[in-house]
Amino acid sequence: MAASLKGRSLLTLRDWSADEIRAVLDLAHELKREGRARREGRASRSGRGKSGARFSGMSLAMLFEKRSTRTRCAFETAFAEEGGHPVFLSTQDIHLGAKESLEDTARVLGRMFDAIEFRGYRQETVQALAEHAGLPVYNGLTDLYHPTQVLADLMTLEEARGKLGGLRLAYVGDGRNNVATSLLIGCAKMGVHCTVASPAELQPAAGHLEYCRAEAAGTGARITVESAAADAVRGADAVYTDVWVSLGEEGKEGERMALLEPFRGDGALMQRAASENRETIFLHCLPTVRGNEVTGEVMDGERSRVWDQAENRKHTIKALMAATLCG
Repeated sequence: MAASLKGRSLLTLRDWSADEIRAVLDLAHELKREGRARREGRASRSGRGKSGARFSGMSLAMLFEKRSTRTRCAFETAFAEEGGHPVFLSTQDIHLGAKESLEDTARVLGRMFDAIEFRGYRQETVQALAEHAGLPVYNGLTDLYHPTQVLADLMTLEEARGKLGGLRLAYVGDGRNNVATSLLIGCAKMGVHCTVASPAELQPAAGHLEYCRAEAAGTGARITVESAAADAVRGADAVYTDVWVSLGEEGKEGERMALLEPFRGDGALMQRAASENRETIFLHCLPTVRGNEVTGEVMDGERSRVWDQAENRKHTIKALMAATLCG
């Protein structure tokens, strides 16, 4: 494990090198094996310390402006399993930029906790927490980025295909949401060819594509954008999609439905991918609206890895916290 990770925050994968991402993924695979061995009653073979006590005596502040299933459960169970004390705090529980300044809240939390997780609306909020708290801060989702999700996505892809470099991932749907944006970064840094298929109105920002292509130049990855889903998925190792209407954008549902109708992950789309690559898998970060961005046939089909992907949120988040809190 790279010594530089201790004390680090994860606000966006832009801030992390390929080697640092690799170190967390390697540890996540190890922790997953260790956890399964423990549940099966076998002695752990890990050399990284006593299983179940990595975060003993530590506390984690979990700040939520948005609802959550996987992010909350992954952080809370991962921290508690290792002897730590996670504390859930919603906007109904504390002054988060209301009555008390965000900077003052960050300073107080920094005196009482060992780390902070934040899930909310503005990237500026998680950046301010990291600047003023003086301890590791983890971005559990903001309007711009969802880095902990992409760590789990990369882990799942690696489990399914045995490697990352040279694989092809096709993301189909809203290409400028936080998942697509973070996937582009993670793929570029880890050498995964990534194609985003979106209508013109929802394609990734030009500046972000420029950044990701510059990163990809050093790893051999290709970053491309298509306007037709069928073109994007041809021969892909993984087809990935996300909800058509993100949290906080519910008022745009009608507009998004009309734009994204041709980008549904259905049996025909998966068959198009598998016609050139019989090992194509399907990924979705969840939650899903079945019948919109993906059909039940695909979600529950033999190519779906969405449940592995959901479980891997826990293992990658535990690895992230172990690397940044324990070194």
